[in-house]
Amino acid sequence: MKWFNKKNIKMIILVLGTYAISEILIKANIIDSYIEMNLVIIGINIILAVSLNLITGFTGQFSLGHAGFMAIGAYVSAIATAKLGLPFIAAILLAAVSAAFVGLLIGIPTLRLKGDYLAIATLGFSEIIRNILLNIEYVGGASGFNDIPQYTTWTWIYFMVVITVTVIKNFVNSYAGRACIAIREDEIAAEAMGVNTTLYKVLSFIIGAFFAGIAGALYANYFYFIKPDAFGFMKSIDILVIVVFGGMGSIKGSIVGAFLLSLISLLLQSVPEIRMILYSLILFTIMVYRPQGILGDYESSVKLFKRGGKLNVGNQNK
Repeated sequence: MKWFNKKNIKMIILVLGTYAISEILIKANIIDSYIEMNLVIIGINIILAVSLNLITGFTGQFSLGHAGFMAIGAYVSAIATAKLGLPFIAAILLAAVSAAFVGLLIGIPTLRLKGDYLAIATLGFSEIIRNILLNIEYVGGASGFNDIPQYTTWTWIYFMVVITVTVIKNFVNSYAGRACIAIREDEIAAEAMGVNTTLYKVLSFIIGAFFAGIAGALYANYFYFIKPDAFGFMKSIDILVIVVFGGMGSIKGSIVGAFLLSLISLLLQSVPEIRMILYSLILFTIMVYRPQGILGDYESSVKLFKRGGKLNVGNQNK
């Protein structure tokens, strides 16, 4: 019954109300197909950024392999829908479970590494996945996989974003999430206090890979066509940039970061010659003057403020 408290009911009403308004705007063609496509891209980026933030921001594991998990999800979903004719929900689940399973296989040996060594290992894994896909003719090889059914809609994107944020937020607030944060702060101290560091690092890796697989499935079934090169090194960097830009260890930051960076990229499309230069300069300026990200310290500050307010009230009552 604790799920049906006043705060959760308000949140459910807000989520459903926002969805209803967006659907009305889409049906009225106020939100045209171009804007809808950009909203879909933003939604996919939010799922990727929030799931990577669990690994990198909350658990402190520097991973550059998120594009590899996205690729697994995209290709598994494409095979399930285009070749096997499975329902889209089944394809999403298969994509997520496949990515999570590979995350388990990769996570057990690599998460014993730390820092740059872990980054190199996860980057190597991502490149291995990309090169394997380049050489499998069943999925199109280097030419790419086409004629994928377009099952992804705004409804799928919206509610998958809601599910991703809700699940990861609740995980972070659970005992397991606190263990992950303890590992990020001081792994040796956490282990000394009885935290099974390997278990929780692998667990966060699996959950992050699970949702990256969902993002890949949504991507494949929206754009009809996928190529291994779309999931290369730069894709992992793009996701990491969103996480750092929004704020490490901030779920709200990942959402805001995905939205703002997608908006910046969209606005710079009119100047393709200097687009990447301006994009890089904007990011460089923000990283210099706001290295903790947009909301990197906002959530912790709010929590401390609220805690301080409760302590003050308690002292006054005494």
